[in-house]
Amino acid sequence: MLFETHTLSNGIRLIHRQVDQKVAHCGIILNTGSRDESDDEWGIAHFIEHVIFKGTNKRKAYHILNRMEDVGGELNAYTTKEDTCIYATFLDKDYKRALELISDISFNSIFPEKELEKEKEIVLDEINSYKDSPSELIFDDFEDLIFKNDSIGRNILGTPENIKSFTKENIQKFIKNNYHTDQMVISSVGNISFKKLIKMVEKFFGHIPESIRTTKRTKPNSYKARTQTMIKNTHQRHCILGNVAYDLNDDRRIPLSLLTNLLGGPGMNSRLNLTLRERHGLAYNIESNYSPYVDTGVVSIYFGTDKGYLDKCLSLIYKEMDLLCTKKLGAMQLKRAKNQILGQIAISCENNENLMLSVGKSYLLYNKIDSQQDIYDKIESITAEELLEVSNEILNKDNLTTLMYK
Repeated sequence: MLFETHTLSNGIRLIHRQVDQKVAHCGIILNTGSRDESDDEWGIAHFIEHVIFKGTNKRKAYHILNRMEDVGGELNAYTTKEDTCIYATFLDKDYKRALELISDISFNSIFPEKELEKEKEIVLDEINSYKDSPSELIFDDFEDLIFKNDSIGRNILGTPENIKSFTKENIQKFIKNNYHTDQMVISSVGNISFKKLIKMVEKFFGHIPESIRTTKRTKPNSYKARTQTMIKNTHQRHCILGNVAYDLNDDRRIPLSLLTNLLGGPGMNSRLNLTLRERHGLAYNIESNYSPYVDTGVVSIYFGTDKGYLDKCLSLIYKEMDLLCTKKLGAMQLKRAKNQILGQIAISCENNENLMLSVGKSYLLYNKIDSQQDIYDKIESITAEELLEVSNEILNKDNLTTLMYK
């Protein structure tokens, strides 16, 4: 899988893969997210993601919304704890239109006061809607428990009080302090030559003044296992348990990814799904996840169950984790686990939008891209002994934090 790269004079990087398909994808990814907010800025990174669409020096919100929609394309954005992305999907003939629009809203938004007030109501509604989804809300409450009193533990949406207080000046200050050209990547997957793409990117992004990030993120405080119960008056009991884990630069993140996929990944044959759902009929939703960040990570196991089954589910989960901590995988078990995750990776790469986003983030963080073969080789090299070691470090019952909604 061939990717071509280029760096503009202002430090913005470009990565592209040419594919022979009519639909193209491109976006700009910024190494800035909610963990970069101060206490009084909590929620502003996500709020900016909303309001950059509300007007620029030459476009009103209506014109921004219709610019890609008029040609059947889509314009979108997202915010995470560590990055922000503005991206588009469109026909390959509309590359120029997409790049110009992404540049305009990324660097020329004017944040009209009237639009800010309207969008505050939208975000407040989003916050309230989220509170109605305990199976989603519990993940944020869990990370807040894991990373106690640290910005990386806070939810992305912020608080109603903060959202109501944000002004145009607050937004511009956050952008000035956190949007740096050396921390930006333009990622593209589509049917356009790299030479032609470079000319377009230079035209629409080359004039942006260079800015270099000089500050570093503060690593989260030392971890301490906790147990907490929150009264939510939900029909189901929701529970999540987990631990801090390896960061994005730790080679052990690859064995850990394999381990969490084996334990409770998306496959219906994951150990936890087979145990809790198929054999015992105790839970509809059961999953394990691993989220690596630049200087830390989180592993979690989530399930929802009837109030009478909570203790039984926890007992079965502990049993499965204990097996992984005490018994090495056999040769066939290890081979099946590797084949499964290799297949999942290959299938995900067939989705060009996912590919554009994942490759862009990898290039942003590492300034290089591992080939699929490199990734396959790393997975194939994992040993049963490594998985046993990782299991004992991460899945040790004494080190787990547990959060329950009752």
